[in-house]
This record gives sequence, structure tokens and C-alpha cells, in this order.
Amino acid sequence: MKRILSFITLFTLLLTACEGDQGPPGENGVNFVGQSFEKTINFTSTNNYQQTLEVPLNIELLESDMVLVYRLVNQIDGYDVWKILPETVYIENGEEFQYNFEHNFDFVTIYIDAPSTFDFNSLLDSESLDQTFRVVILPVDFINSNNIDTTNYNDVIQYVQ
Repeated sequence: MKRILSFITLFTLLLTACEGDQGPPGENGVNFVGQSFEKTINFTSTNNYQQTLEVPLNIELLESDMVLVYRLVNQIDGYDVWKILPETVYIENGEEFQYNFEHNFDFVTIYIDAPSTFDFNSLLDSESLDQTFRVVILPVDFINSNNIDTTNYNDVIQYVQ
């Protein structure tokens, strides 16, 4: 009987010793944190209507990660309104252009993409200056397995720290 009590006591101590602080909550049993950063930029002829942003050193971008870029388009009732790139914009003279991007492991280049006949002088300051973008980096497996609508900023940002 003493041996059984000793064994039960030892077993209880081992179970107690294995306990620790609870980790961060996960989504569907998966611990997940996406990463993001923001930058306000100007598109001008001197920079060929593009800006290259360096991915901050504290963000690890893996080959399998999904990179999304959103443009701040408005603020309604104190809440930011974001639109995913590429985003087509129709201007007053009937022409159109796109805010678009490309990336590698170190940089994200955001640019205005337009037909060769596009008159960049027709851009309004509100279309080319002080444009705020948020770059969001998410594991692609997580996005695919959870059916996250990447075009919906509010759906995506809940998984970003």
C-alpha cells in the first residue's frame, strides 16, 4: 500500500511539474500571428511613380508566406477603410490606373501601373501624394486552411499582431 501511495504521489508531482503558463490563444487550435507594417509614400515622376519599402528586420518573410498590401482609402466614423492591391482607379478624364505591388524577401515595391498612353500629369495630389499602405505578411497554409477572405481587410487583420 505504501508503494502505491508513493507511486501516486510521485505521479501527481510529475504532472504538477509539467504545468506552466498558458500560451497565447489560437484559432482552431493553431497558434498564429501575422505581421504587418505601414508606410506613407508619394508617387512622383522623380521616383517613376513607385516606392520600394524595406521589410523591417524584425519581420521574417518566408518563401511560403503570403504578402498582401492594402491602401488606406478613407476614414469613416473614426475607422480606417482599407482596399487591397491591385486597386483600379478611374480618374476624371476617363483614364484608369492601378496601385500595384511586387515583393521579394527584403523589399516590397508599390507602384502606379498604367497604360503607356496614360498622362501621369492628370493625377491629382490626392491620388499620388501621402498615400498610406499597410503590408501584411501571413503564412499561406493558414490562409488556405481557414478560408480567410484576403480582400476583406477586417477578416485578415484579426490574425495580425
